[in-house]
Formats: sequence, C-alpha cells, structure tokens
Amino acid sequence: MSGRKNAGKTSPWMLILISLGCFFATYNFLTMPGRGRDGSRKFLGGGDRDSGGSYGSGDPAKRFHVALTATDALYSQWQSRIMHYWYKEMRDRPGSDMGGFTRILHSGKPDGLMDEIPTMVVDPLPEGKDKGYIVLNRPWAFVQWLQRAKIDEDYILMAEPDHVFVKPLPNLAHGDEPAAFPFFYIKPTENEKILRKFFPEEKGPVSKIDPIGNSPVIIKKAQLEKIAPTWMNVSLKMKEDQETDKAFGWVLEMYAYAVASALHGVHHSLRKDFMIQPPWDLKTDNTFIIHYTYGCDYTMKGQLTYGKIGEWRFDKRSYLQSPPPRNLSLPPPGVPESVVCVIFCLIEYVVPICVYI
Repeated sequence: MSGRKNAGKTSPWMLILISLGCFFATYNFLTMPGRGRDGSRKFLGGGDRDSGGSYGSGDPAKRFHVALTATDALYSQWQSRIMHYWYKEMRDRPGSDMGGFTRILHSGKPDGLMDEIPTMVVDPLPEGKDKGYIVLNRPWAFVQWLQRAKIDEDYILMAEPDHVFVKPLPNLAHGDEPAAFPFFYIKPTENEKILRKFFPEEKGPVSKIDPIGNSPVIIKKAQLEKIAPTWMNVSLKMKEDQETDKAFGWVLEMYAYAVASALHGVHHSLRKDFMIQPPWDLKTDNTFIIHYTYGCDYTMKGQLTYGKIGEWRFDKRSYLQSPPPRNLSLPPPGVPESVVCVIFCLIEYVVPICVYI
C-alpha cells in the first residue's frame, strides 16, 4: 500500500478500503436477493467466464473500435475516465468483440488525460458556429478522426462519456446493417414537416429515418466515412434553421445523424438490449451499457421522486466542477438494481475495492 512507512503497521487506507469493500459486499448481499455466490461479478457481466454464455464471434474481422467524443472540461474528463475504466474491464472477457479505443478530444488542444486514455486531438468548429450547442462539434470531430487516424478495426462503436459497460459487448451489427439503440423521443414520422427540409420526398417516406442518434451505434468504418460529412452538414443546417432548432433542441444532432444515415440508404438494426437508462429502466440483466444521463431521486424507502430532489439522489450534473467523491453514498434499499449498478461502477472506479468477493 503506497504511503506505508512501517511494514509492521496496518495502513489507515487499507482499513478504509477493507471496510468499504465489506460494507458494499454486505449491502449488495442484503438488498439484491437471488444473486448467488458470484454476486458482484455476475452483476457486472463478469461471472460468465466458464458458464457457456453469449460470447463474441471470436472473428478478428468483427472487432470494433470504441470511439467517444469529449471536451477538456472536468465534467467530461471524469466521465471519460470511468467509461474508459469499464471498457478495459470488459474488453478481454469472453463475449467481447471490443478492439481499440480512442477519445476524440474536440477542444483543439491536449489535456491532462493524454497519457491515461488513448486520445486524438481535433479542432472544434469555428468560434460561434455551434451557437452554444457544444454537441454540434461531435460530427465534425468524427470527420477529422476518420480522415486522420489509422483504425485497424473494420467496425466502430460510437459511444459517449456517460456510458459504462456492464457486460462484454459483442458486435451487434450484421454486415452492412449497423446496430443502434432506439430512443423513444426520436420520432421522425411525427416531425415529417420539418424533416422534409433535409430529407426530400424523392428519398422516400420519413419512416426510412431510424428513431436513433449516433450513439450507441456499431457501424462499418467504410459506412461511417461516407455518413459523417453528411451528418456534419445536416447538423449545421438544422442548427441554422430556427424552426428546426426550436423543435429538436438538445436532440438536434441525433436527428441529424438519423437523417444522414437515411440519405445514404443505411438502415440500422434497432437493439433495445444495447443500453438502458436509469431510473426508467430497472434491470441490468439483458443489457451491455448503462447510460446515466438522467437524475435519480428517491426517498429513503426507495420510492422514485423524479422531478423532485429526493432524500437520496445521484445526478451527474451535481459534479460539474469536481468528480464524484470517494464517499459517494449508496442507494437505500428498494432502489432498482440499474441505479445501484451505476453507483457501484463509480465507487469501483474511484476506490478500487474487493468487489469480486
């Protein structure tokens, strides 16, 4: 243990870690019935090494490169570090087709994570072009990365900093049909009037536009190389159109990717098992990624109080200026396992403990 001055004495940090690990293990045992001896391992998809579970293809041609776009803001950095940590945890386990990893940093300059996370620095949009909508830099970042990077894999997973892998991820794409998560709030057919500005009638019905964003998506690199410039241009045009900007708001860039894909005749296989989003999704059993974008508020009896600050809460936006603390409070009994798993993942990252006991 670093900082130990006398081998005959127990480090205070060791006592803290042991206590925390035992407390968390006890908490999981008591509040998660039916988890069995492998408890924490199975909870994070790590207990299937010898169980004959759903494995990846084992085909090197199916490997995909994990890519996420990020800024140098502290808020983005701590999420990126946690995301990269769980990528490393799941990458080499049975069931995984995960290959290399790149954080595409669109701040235009290196930051303090360059030696920790594989990173390519790209330029942001010209000043003022994003009009305060920083996500607009994402497609431009992918355009630059695809032009400049040497990517060994034939497929790419587009991911985000607030994703954590809870199970080894196989390649869910099928040849030229990419895999994507369907978002309930992306509704092309209900926005036909607006989308016709960017998807003309000769291209067919707007139902050809998939109800998706760019992330999470597993797609062939060759396809993304064609789609990305169109995605960037459609995003900029949508942002410049006041009616579209007002209608789509913070999901504008997601609609732009869906439109760009449809313009290139690319249809995605919709995989609800790709990802869950607490607190709405309760179980982790059949998913690969947890997206912790929503605030989670509960009473101490485990009742959801969404829209009202709970007696217990976790919201990533509470940590704009600093990462989650080492003493992040555990959820009360009764909180869904999806939320417990998010907290578990954050605690395991900030204080590596004996979670696999």
